[in-house]
Amino acid sequence: MIESAFPELIHDHDQCVEEAVAVAVRICRERGSRFTELRRRVLEFIWTSHEPVGAYDVLNMMNAEKSTRIAPMTVYRAIDFLMASGLVHRIASRNAYVGCSHPDSCHSGQFLICRECGRVAEIEEDVISNALRDGAKHAGFDAVSPTVEIEGRCLNCRENLHD
Repeated sequence: MIESAFPELIHDHDQCVEEAVAVAVRICRERGSRFTELRRRVLEFIWTSHEPVGAYDVLNMMNAEKSTRIAPMTVYRAIDFLMASGLVHRIASRNAYVGCSHPDSCHSGQFLICRECGRVAEIEEDVISNALRDGAKHAGFDAVSPTVEIEGRCLNCRENLHD
Protein backbone atom coordinates (compact mmCIF):
# COMPACT_ATOMS: atom_id res chain seq x y z
CA MET A 1 0.00 0.00 0.00
CA ILE A 2 1.20 3.52 -0.82
CA GLU A 3 1.64 5.84 2.14
CA SER A 4 0.43 9.38 1.55
CA ALA A 5 2.43 12.41 2.71
CA PHE A 6 -0.90 14.22 3.09
CA PRO A 7 -2.79 14.07 6.38
CA GLU A 8 -6.06 12.21 6.42
CA LEU A 9 -8.95 14.33 5.15
CA ILE A 10 -10.90 13.66 8.32
CA HIS A 11 -8.73 14.04 11.40
CA ASP A 12 -8.49 16.06 14.57
CA HIS A 13 -7.27 19.26 12.96
CA ASP A 14 -7.38 21.11 16.26
CA GLN A 15 -4.56 18.80 17.35
CA CYS A 16 -2.48 19.95 14.34
CA VAL A 17 -2.96 23.56 15.41
CA GLU A 18 -2.23 22.81 19.08
CA GLU A 19 0.96 20.94 18.20
CA ALA A 20 2.12 23.73 15.85
CA VAL A 21 1.58 26.35 18.56
CA ALA A 22 3.34 24.24 21.21
CA VAL A 23 6.37 23.79 18.94
CA ALA A 24 6.37 27.51 18.11
CA VAL A 25 6.29 28.45 21.80
CA ARG A 26 9.20 26.13 22.52
CA ILE A 27 11.28 27.27 19.53
CA CYS A 28 10.74 30.95 20.32
CA ARG A 29 11.62 30.40 23.97
CA GLU A 30 14.81 28.52 23.02
CA ARG A 31 15.83 31.28 20.61
CA GLY A 32 14.90 34.11 22.96
CA SER A 33 12.32 35.58 20.57
CA ARG A 34 8.84 36.78 21.49
CA PHE A 35 5.88 34.68 20.44
CA THR A 36 3.20 37.33 20.84
CA GLU A 37 -0.55 36.75 20.84
CA LEU A 38 -0.74 38.27 17.35
CA ARG A 39 1.93 35.89 16.03
CA ARG A 40 0.13 32.99 17.69
CA ARG A 41 -3.20 33.89 16.05
CA VAL A 42 -1.58 34.29 12.62
CA LEU A 43 0.08 30.88 13.01
CA GLU A 44 -3.23 29.34 14.10
CA PHE A 45 -5.02 30.80 11.07
CA ILE A 46 -2.32 29.55 8.71
CA TRP A 47 -2.78 26.10 10.24
CA THR A 48 -6.60 26.25 9.85
CA SER A 49 -6.29 23.75 7.02
CA HIS A 50 -3.65 21.91 5.06
CA GLU A 51 -4.21 24.27 2.16
CA PRO A 52 -2.16 27.40 1.53
CA VAL A 53 -3.67 30.48 3.19
CA GLY A 54 -3.15 33.97 1.80
CA ALA A 55 -2.16 36.92 3.98
CA TYR A 56 -5.44 38.68 3.22
CA ASP A 57 -7.35 35.53 4.16
CA VAL A 58 -5.58 35.64 7.53
CA LEU A 59 -6.35 39.35 7.80
CA ASN A 60 -10.06 38.74 7.06
CA MET A 61 -10.25 35.93 9.64
CA MET A 62 -8.59 38.11 12.26
CA ASN A 63 -10.79 41.11 11.52
CA ALA A 64 -13.89 38.90 11.68
CA GLU A 65 -13.13 38.04 15.30
CA LYS A 66 -11.94 41.47 16.49
CA SER A 67 -13.88 44.64 17.13
CA THR A 68 -10.91 46.72 15.94
CA ARG A 69 -9.51 46.45 12.44
CA ILE A 70 -6.03 45.04 11.98
CA ALA A 71 -3.85 46.59 9.29
CA PRO A 72 -2.47 44.37 6.49
CA MET A 73 1.10 45.35 7.40
CA THR A 74 0.57 43.93 10.89
CA VAL A 75 -0.28 40.52 9.43
CA TYR A 76 2.62 40.67 6.97
CA ARG A 77 5.07 41.47 9.80
CA ALA A 78 3.78 38.50 11.81
CA ILE A 79 4.10 36.24 8.76
CA ASP A 80 7.65 37.51 8.16
CA PHE A 81 8.52 36.60 11.76
CA LEU A 82 6.96 33.14 11.40
CA MET A 83 8.85 32.53 8.14
CA ALA A 84 12.16 33.75 9.61
CA SER A 85 11.57 31.42 12.57
CA GLY A 86 10.98 28.47 10.21
CA LEU A 87 7.39 28.03 11.42
CA VAL A 88 5.67 28.67 8.08
CA HIS A 89 6.60 28.43 4.42
CA ARG A 90 5.52 30.56 1.49
CA ILE A 91 4.01 28.71 -1.43
CA ALA A 92 5.03 31.10 -4.21
CA SER A 93 2.75 29.63 -6.88
CA ARG A 94 -0.26 30.36 -4.66
CA ASN A 95 1.10 33.53 -3.02
CA ALA A 96 0.07 31.90 0.24
CA TYR A 97 1.48 30.23 3.33
CA VAL A 98 1.43 26.82 5.00
CA GLY A 99 2.59 25.69 8.40
CA CYS A 100 5.95 23.95 8.52
CA SER A 101 5.59 20.31 9.44
CA HIS A 102 9.11 20.04 10.88
CA PRO A 103 10.33 23.46 12.03
CA ASP A 104 13.02 21.99 14.28
CA SER A 105 15.23 21.02 11.38
CA CYS A 106 16.95 23.14 8.77
CA HIS A 107 15.52 22.15 5.41
CA SER A 108 14.95 23.49 1.93
CA GLY A 109 11.21 22.95 1.54
CA GLN A 110 9.70 20.58 -0.97
CA PHE A 111 5.96 20.75 -1.41
CA LEU A 112 3.42 18.51 -3.09
CA ILE A 113 0.39 20.59 -4.11
CA CYS A 114 -2.82 18.80 -5.06
CA ARG A 115 -4.57 20.49 -7.98
CA GLU A 116 -7.87 18.85 -7.03
CA CYS A 117 -8.32 19.51 -3.31
CA GLY A 118 -5.71 22.24 -2.82
CA ARG A 119 -3.98 20.55 0.10
CA VAL A 120 -0.21 20.78 0.48
CA ALA A 121 2.18 18.19 1.90
CA GLU A 122 5.71 19.04 2.88
CA ILE A 123 8.37 16.44 2.18
CA GLU A 124 12.11 16.50 2.73
CA GLU A 125 14.04 14.31 0.35
CA ASP A 126 17.78 14.66 0.89
CA VAL A 127 18.47 13.53 -2.67
CA ILE A 128 16.49 16.49 -4.04
CA SER A 129 18.01 18.96 -1.57
CA ASN A 130 21.54 17.78 -2.32
CA ALA A 131 20.98 17.84 -6.09
CA LEU A 132 19.68 21.42 -5.93
CA ARG A 133 22.54 22.54 -3.71
CA ASP A 134 25.15 20.78 -5.88
CA GLY A 135 23.62 22.06 -9.12
CA ALA A 136 23.57 25.63 -7.83
CA LYS A 137 27.15 25.36 -6.56
CA HIS A 138 28.31 23.92 -9.89
CA ALA A 139 26.71 26.90 -11.65
CA GLY A 140 28.44 29.33 -9.29
CA PHE A 141 25.10 30.25 -7.78
CA ASP A 142 24.42 30.85 -4.10
CA ALA A 143 20.94 29.37 -3.58
CA VAL A 144 19.23 31.26 -0.78
CA SER A 145 15.80 29.64 -0.95
CA PRO A 146 15.84 26.31 -2.80
CA THR A 147 12.12 25.63 -2.54
CA VAL A 148 10.47 23.11 -4.86
CA GLU A 149 6.73 23.08 -5.58
CA ILE A 150 5.33 20.03 -7.35
CA GLU A 151 1.73 20.07 -8.58
CA GLY A 152 -0.28 16.96 -9.14
CA ARG A 153 -3.00 14.92 -7.47
CA CYS A 154 -2.85 13.48 -3.97
CA LEU A 155 -3.58 9.82 -3.34
CA ASN A 156 -7.06 10.58 -1.99
CA CYS A 157 -8.07 12.59 -5.08
CA ARG A 158 -6.61 9.95 -7.43
CA GLU A 159 -8.54 7.20 -5.66
CA ASN A 160 -11.76 9.23 -5.71
CA LEU A 161 -11.29 9.84 -9.43
CA HIS A 162 -11.70 6.10 -10.00
CA ASP A 163 -14.81 5.70 -7.79
